[in-house]
Amino acid sequence: MISAPTHAEVETFFDFLRFPSISAKPEHADDLRDCAEWLTSLLASWGLEAAAHEIPGGAPVVLARTPAVPGAPRVLLYGHYDVQPVEPVEAWTSPPFEPEIRNGFIHARGATDNKGQTFSHLIGLARALAAGPLPVNLTVLLEGEEEIGSPRLGEFVRRHRDTLACDIALISDTSMIEPGWPALTLGLRGIACLEVTVHGPRADLHSGMFGGATPNPALALARILARMHGADGGITIPGVTQGVLPVAEDELASWRSLPWDAAWFEATTGLPAAAGERDRTVLERVWARPTAEINGLTSGHQGAGSKTIIPAAAHAKLSFRLAPGQDPDAVAAAVIAWFEAQFAAEGLRGVCVYDHGGLPFYTPPNDPFLAAARAALEDVFGRPPALTREGLSIPVAALLQRELGVPVVLAGLGLPDCNAHSPDESYPLAHLELGAQAFLRLTERFAAAPRAAAK
Repeated sequence: MISAPTHAEVETFFDFLRFPSISAKPEHADDLRDCAEWLTSLLASWGLEAAAHEIPGGAPVVLARTPAVPGAPRVLLYGHYDVQPVEPVEAWTSPPFEPEIRNGFIHARGATDNKGQTFSHLIGLARALAAGPLPVNLTVLLEGEEEIGSPRLGEFVRRHRDTLACDIALISDTSMIEPGWPALTLGLRGIACLEVTVHGPRADLHSGMFGGATPNPALALARILARMHGADGGITIPGVTQGVLPVAEDELASWRSLPWDAAWFEATTGLPAAAGERDRTVLERVWARPTAEINGLTSGHQGAGSKTIIPAAAHAKLSFRLAPGQDPDAVAAAVIAWFEAQFAAEGLRGVCVYDHGGLPFYTPPNDPFLAAARAALEDVFGRPPALTREGLSIPVAALLQRELGVPVVLAGLGLPDCNAHSPDESYPLAHLELGAQAFLRLTERFAAAPRAAAK
């Protein structure tokens, strides 16, 4: 095995990182298009049939396919080439789009999320094609809007369902446990985001003249929000905890071996892991249970000094993280109904609006392709991967699972301390090589997976 990426492979990766492909900022639309065209040319130069598909109002989707291998499994490799904004720029040690290697880590925006993880597999793909045909039929799907929620990818997948048809989808956009300890992420939480407003008097009122008799919407909203949780830490809103899939015993056993216990959370956050359901472990609470969080809370005077008023309204932004098995639309409907009852109980007018939602994701650990992935990662890293979940949401995983009807392997190559979405984002140089080797072993193991798993 090659022990390190070649100079040419690293330089090509650096060229990839230099594109300021920030999907959240309209002024970078040309950079996204340039990056998509660069990827298309690169994949075509390796012998793939590649094209950048223009998306009305959005960034192009790059789609590429390897030469057909009759009878071989069909594998879809997904990645995204868009990145987060870089602010605050002054917090970066080196310019975010001028990649730099420091202490064995490549520093640049997108280094780990998601250019590095995806390009690691592409290095393996290029090497495999140089040596001969792949043992699988591979389709590469690279999008440029993941960091803004993939708003147009669903329609693209539906329009190109025949081209994207596969037996297994592979995504590397998550984290390993620590250096040398790989992980397969079996589940991700979904999300439902809502905004709440409680209306009080027609305008802000003098609290000395009207206080004591006039209902205060800020106080009313505070009481309502406090009622979202019971004394045991559980969510009290009917319907919000329904439909949760139980955690398989082999997953729970794997979690017990991980270093992310209550002490780790306290050391990382500076607070004890005291929120949520008291009868659940920390990892169950952040990976496999629904949550109700207040993301923003505003009312009345926010500037310097005092302004003694009864505010005219109070507002809250809420997010509900949802466990596998739950439906964000159904949860949002339950939340809205509960808030409407709470407004009536407080004797005030209010409104609760559903902003957006995303489906949770889960792949059973007993799927034959998951077993193949476990074996492949153990081949490369010398130890079996941990079976984990993550509390965040990656809507594309659920999208591909739902639209294509296939299991999705989430085999992360990042590390928890790679500063994804933060200044000085990084990616271990060694993981370019490990990811390339993982790609080779994954395709070999997928090719040998029981054919009963193939569609």
